[in-house]
Amino acid sequence: MRDGIEQGGWESHRPKLAYPFEHGPKTGEAVDIAPGVKWMRMPLGGALSFINVWAIAEEGGWAIVDTGISGMDTRNAWRAVLKGPLEGKPVTRVFVTHMHPDHIGMSGYLTRKFDARLWITRLEYITCRSLAADTGREAPTDALAFFKATGWDEDALESYRAKFGGFGRGLYALPDSFRRLTDGDEVRIGDHVWKVVVGSGHSPEHASLHCADLKLMISGDQVLPKISSNVSVFPTEPDGDPLTDWLTSLDAIRRRVPDDVLVLPAHNDPFYGLHARIDHLIGGHERGLERLLALLAEPKRVVDVFSVLFRRKIDENLLGLATGESLAHLNCLIARGQAVRERDENGVDWYRAAA
Repeated sequence: MRDGIEQGGWESHRPKLAYPFEHGPKTGEAVDIAPGVKWMRMPLGGALSFINVWAIAEEGGWAIVDTGISGMDTRNAWRAVLKGPLEGKPVTRVFVTHMHPDHIGMSGYLTRKFDARLWITRLEYITCRSLAADTGREAPTDALAFFKATGWDEDALESYRAKFGGFGRGLYALPDSFRRLTDGDEVRIGDHVWKVVVGSGHSPEHASLHCADLKLMISGDQVLPKISSNVSVFPTEPDGDPLTDWLTSLDAIRRRVPDDVLVLPAHNDPFYGLHARIDHLIGGHERGLERLLALLAEPKRVVDVFSVLFRRKIDENLLGLATGESLAHLNCLIARGQAVRERDENGVDWYRAAA
C-alpha cells in the first residue's frame, strides 16, 4: 500500500500549513511552480485520485520526477502533457523517488520512448525488481505463517492467497538498467543543483530532492501534508523496525532541509511548513506508541491493537495495511525494550509490556 490509514487522534490537530496554489493541474495540464519547474498530476484509482509528478527543464528537454501507475489512463495523461505544457520536447531523464507502483510504474514507458535513463537509489530498484518477480506466484508458506501469527483467521488468509502477486500489475516493464542515486549526491538539473536526501521506513531507500537555489523540496511520500505515509512490517523481514527508520529519517530531514522550502509532495498540494509537519508526524507516532504500550498491560495479538492506532474501522480491505503498520509499532516497542513477544502453541504471537 502507498500511504497509511488515518490514525486515531494523530491528524485531528494538524499544524497550520500554507498552501500557495489555489488549484492544482487537471489531467493533461501543468502548473508552473518555479522557473523551469512544472507540476502535473497522473490519475490513480481508489481513495487517492491522483499522484503529483514534476518536470524540470534542462538542456534538450525535461527531467521527470515520478511517473504514475502503469495503465492506459496514465499513458493518455502523459501523451497530453507531453504534447501540451511540455511543448513536445523529449524526456531527458526519469527520476523516481521510490519503488511503489504509483511512482515507478510508468518509468519503463518513458525511458524506452525517449531512450532516457532511470535515476533511482539502488535498494529501491532492486526491491522493485524482486517484488515484480512475484507476479503470478502462489503465496509463500512463510508469508501465510507470518499473517497467521498476527491473528488472521482462515478467511483473511484465503483472501491473501487470492490477491498475492499483484504488485507487478501496476508496472510497465521496468527499465533494465539505472543510474544510482545516493544520499548527499548533488545533481545538476538544468540551471540548478538538487541534493539527494535519502530516508527509509516507508520504503527502503527513498530519495527526496532539495534545491536550495529555488527553495524547493520534492518529498515524494517521505513528507505528506494531510496523510501519514504507510510504515509497515512485511513477511520478508518480520523482525524489521521500519518505524524507527522512518522517525530517524524525518528528524534528519528536519536538520538538513531549511523550513523555508516549498514542499512538493506526491499527494495533496504543495505546502509551506516542513518542520511543523515533521514535528507533528513524529509527535503523533510517539503518542500512538504510548497508547499502544498502555494497551499491552494485558497480552494482545496484532489484530487486537487496531483501536488505539486507527480512527476508522478496519475491514477486510484495510486489514493488510493495518496489520503491517501495527507490527511496525509493536516492533518499535520491542526494539526500545518496552515490549516482548511470545508465540503460543498455535503459532500466534502475543505482545505485552516488558516487566
